[in-house]
Amino acid sequence: MMKKNVKFGKYQGLGNDFVIIDDRDNKLKLGNAQVKALAHRQYGVGCDQLMIVKKSKTHDFRMELYNNDGSVAEMCGNGIRCFHRYLIDRGITAKKALKIETLAGTIQTALAGKLVTVDMGAPILEAADIPMKTAGRVVNQKLVTGKGSFHITAVSMGNPHIVIFKKSLEGLELETVGPMLEHHPLFPKRTNVHFARVDGRKSITVNHWERGAGMTLACGTGACATGVAAVLNGLTDRAVTVHQRGGSLQIKWDAKDNHVYMTGPAVHVFSGEMTV
Repeated sequence: MMKKNVKFGKYQGLGNDFVIIDDRDNKLKLGNAQVKALAHRQYGVGCDQLMIVKKSKTHDFRMELYNNDGSVAEMCGNGIRCFHRYLIDRGITAKKALKIETLAGTIQTALAGKLVTVDMGAPILEAADIPMKTAGRVVNQKLVTGKGSFHITAVSMGNPHIVIFKKSLEGLELETVGPMLEHHPLFPKRTNVHFARVDGRKSITVNHWERGAGMTLACGTGACATGVAAVLNGLTDRAVTVHQRGGSLQIKWDAKDNHVYMTGPAVHVFSGEMTV
């Protein structure tokens, strides 16, 4: 296979890190092996996910997104904030508000000082659309597994999530339970897994297991799904601060338009060039 030099930007949002590449000229052809090479933390740049900037006929830009295992992902909340910041930093656009085409549909982003606010759209709550091999809404529903039973609430933010509320997050064996739930046969496209503790009507703490990426310090779509799940269970108000190991996000599920809004940071780490 021919080697190719690839210029990239490394960004992070609350410790959820990304490699971003500009391929608006559509010359870059990355297969599964190349994605894994770029994402590898010992032999490559290292990241949770890889994002590619593409031209769009209908939007300002199109985002292609890959997990670090090489699989395709629909959306990433922390990632799309970094995507907008990358476009600004590289001088690709000066627009403070963007419409970005993703596999999860149109996502709108807006600069808010040093932060970025993302209109994540309406949450998907019907199990068949998440997708899950069941019907109706899944709210605090018991799921029995070989490693015990879990009460799950299912939400899609363009990608599938389950949220499990616990009184304490101490002693969680997320490295074991996370992949088991991710690959449970109930989820035909796998699922992201989040264990959450409600700290008050406006505050939640959550630990993440991301589909195709493993344990991460933060997850934007996961924080949104957790906020929605908390409202569905009557545990919090519609506007909450979601605390993660990498930092906090402001999440609001607006009752007027049914959209979820997420506000948080996007930080440039370094830029470089790698041969893949």
